[in-house]
Formats: sequence, C-alpha cells, structure tokens
Amino acid sequence: MSKSTAVKSKPRFDSLQQEAYLNLWQTYDRLKSLEEDVFGQVGLSAQQYNTLRLLRSVHPDSMPTLMLGGRLISRAPDMTRLLDRLEKQGLLRRERRPENRRVVAVRITAGGIKLLDDIHASVQECHQQQLGHMNKKALSQLVALLKQARQPHENSDNLSFVDE
Repeated sequence: MSKSTAVKSKPRFDSLQQEAYLNLWQTYDRLKSLEEDVFGQVGLSAQQYNTLRLLRSVHPDSMPTLMLGGRLISRAPDMTRLLDRLEKQGLLRRERRPENRRVVAVRITAGGIKLLDDIHASVQECHQQQLGHMNKKALSQLVALLKQARQPHENSDNLSFVDE
C-alpha cells in the first residue's frame, strides 16, 4: 500500500448530526424554491401565505397578533411589516380590541379568502412536485422523524399548528 492510499481522507462531516442537519437544510432549500414560484406569481411570500391560512382557520373570528406570530411555521422577525403588506393588499384587517386597546386582532378579508381559493390548486400541485414521489409510508415516517427532531426545541405553550 502506498503512502497516498494509506492516508485517511478527512471526513466530510464533523458528525452524523451535522450531516443530517445539512441534508435537511439542502432539502428545505430545494423544496422551498418550488413554493416560491407558486407564491411569487400572486405576490406573496410563504410566510404571508401561512399567515392567511392561519387566519382563514379561525374565520370569521380574528386572532391576536401575538398568537398569530407564535403559530407561524417560520417565525416572523417583523410581524408589523408582514401584516402591513397584507393589509395594504386588502387581504387582512387589523382591529384593536375594545376590552384591551393594547391587543391588536387580525382578521382575513373576503379578498384574502378569495386569493387562497384561487391558488389552492397551484399549492396542491406544488406539494405533489415537492414530495409526490414518496409513498404514504415514507411520508408518515418522515413526518414522525421531523417531529421527533423538533420536539425538544418547541415551546409547548405555543405550538405551531403542525404540532397541535
């Protein structure tokens, strides 16, 4: 055996945890680009879409902004700006609660519901492109593994809707 073949190559990853994390990140990046195409066609970000879906889930009621922010899949660093953009487009409405003027409640508008209805088929097609190649058993296993990975880092008092 020559010296060059006897030298051990440096491992590609520092740990199995790092390899798993980097694979998760790369997968997210690839799948996210597909949804960005769908939402970009109607001038939304994935976070704005998620906001509208959460508001539709409580329609005709409203949701306090603090609760809404806690339930988003991806936390919004500037919730006010996110809501400003959606309100400017006529997709939601903010209102102060008379019993506590510090609490701002958010409600989806008819325009917001119509937009969600209009893009529903495109969103479903996107999900099919993203993960339609996997069978139900594999998808169920993936969901369970992702929940297991996320669980110790979740706030049990304010779960995202996927963990409720």
